[in-house]
Amino acid sequence: MLLAIVLLPACVGAGRALWLVIRASGGADTTWVPFLAGAACWLVVFVLLPKPMWIYVFGHELTHALWTWLFGGRVKRFKATANGGHVVVSKTNFLIALAPYFFPVYAVLVLLGFGIGHWLWDWSAFRGWFHLLLGVAYAFHLTLTWHILQTRQTDITSQGWLFSAVIIFLGNVGVLLVGIPLLTDRGSLLTSLGWWLKYTGEAFHSLARIF
Repeated sequence: MLLAIVLLPACVGAGRALWLVIRASGGADTTWVPFLAGAACWLVVFVLLPKPMWIYVFGHELTHALWTWLFGGRVKRFKATANGGHVVVSKTNFLIALAPYFFPVYAVLVLLGFGIGHWLWDWSAFRGWFHLLLGVAYAFHLTLTWHILQTRQTDITSQGWLFSAVIIFLGNVGVLLVGIPLLTDRGSLLTSLGWWLKYTGEAFHSLARIF
């Protein structure tokens, strides 16, 4: 909880930086129009049709596995069904536990798939479709993550509610601070992260003046 409280100024800085990044990329119509169209298509599916929980659960558990491998661990067992799933891993930490709530694995798979295809066959003509699918995948991540958080999650309770909320917020905003400049070609990644650092520092200074 103490670490979560210490990180709250970073949340303020991240939120302010994200607003500036979105404003700086606002004219990128070839990116935002298909992206938002894809997100809108998914919202219609989310509201009107049965939720594809097996697909979400599989991605959720896959994310646990990917982050376990990232930290040098091993996956001993993997199970995913529409009613829930689990992985048994050789090591864990708060990032492995909370990664599914901020790491949009299907959006990353869309990005990797298009990147490989573009490298091999020059898919420039399909860039609009890529942004459309990315919008679908990212909206899928946001809506179903919010949906699953309405029920008790051991990933969250094991880390504490406040700490989990802070890490999930920072993780989701961090993905956007990195992804938006790269996708829209407006601004730079260094500028985006620089804004985050700047406004986090300002938030810490404001707290220091209060106390």
